[in-house]
Amino acid sequence: MSKWLLRGLVFAAVVVVLRLIQGALVDAFPTQAGWISPTLGLFLAIPAIVWAYFDGRADAAAQSDPDRRQDLAMVWLVAGLIAGLLGDLVCWFIGLFYPVLYTGNLISELTSFAAFTALLIFLAGVIAVTIGRWSVDRKAPPYVRRREGDEERADTDVFAAVQPGPDEPAKP
Repeated sequence: MSKWLLRGLVFAAVVVVLRLIQGALVDAFPTQAGWISPTLGLFLAIPAIVWAYFDGRADAAAQSDPDRRQDLAMVWLVAGLIAGLLGDLVCWFIGLFYPVLYTGNLISELTSFAAFTALLIFLAGVIAVTIGRWSVDRKAPPYVRRREGDEERADTDVFAAVQPGPDEPAKP
């Protein structure tokens, strides 16, 4: 299973559970809806932050060259889109039979609500991946070769001919 699909399905399930909890809490405490919804939004963002942080650490540990690392931004973008579309589609379907669950019409669920879910997961994921990579990179040795195998490209390096060899003194 691909990385983005697994993350998307897990967060789609989290979206459904949180929306069910939101519906029950807002129904029970309607005057507190202004606090309930943002708080439950944190319960969606926090697992994304934790998972993406470990993704970033693992990726930085596996590849010290930043140019050759995986594109985790796309992984988290597609995961957020899957979670938003699938999770909100399931919530809309449940809302047909369970009126306590607040849902809009199908179009608004698949556009506005899904876009918010995707954006929340994407931003949390990208920020956490960056922090995870940084936490590994700050402990890296001061000089890390950025590209392995550059010696093989000496024939295309225009400055290779004018650089002094290992046994020649450097010219002032």
